[in-house]
Amino acid sequence: MNRVANEKITTDKAPPPVGLYPHARKVGNLLFLSGVGPRQSGTDEIPGVKLDADGTALSHDIDAQCHSVFRNVRVILEEAGSSWENLVDVTVFLTDMKQDFAAYNRVYAEYFKDNQPCRTTVEISSLPTPIAIELKCIATLDQTA
Repeated sequence: MNRVANEKITTDKAPPPVGLYPHARKVGNLLFLSGVGPRQSGTDEIPGVKLDADGTALSHDIDAQCHSVFRNVRVILEEAGSSWENLVDVTVFLTDMKQDFAAYNRVYAEYFKDNQPCRTTVEISSLPTPIAIELKCIATLDQTA
């Protein structure tokens, strides 16, 4: 039986996962990232979010969250031995497509003007923490992707 080795990747440079899963997993020459949100590493702070006393989001700044989630993805990629340029597929989850899609699409274009991975954007009703965006990514591990 020929088994493809896989390796779990975790890093202190990205926000910790909110459950029992790694930041990423290497399988062959592919890197699969777990869902990545905009929380800041080392804190539970979510850029651009205003919370009420119960921790419910009152408002959010999608621009701030986009920049933060893209930084987090980049850190995980680099810690795993890949790079932004090696992204081949990005699934984006937004909690408010009508309100946030135009701004998200504008910020996305700033980060992906050179590398244009396949992309799917989906609206969902909520995420595990009071964030408005989460990314699920696949990248290659070789620099010639």
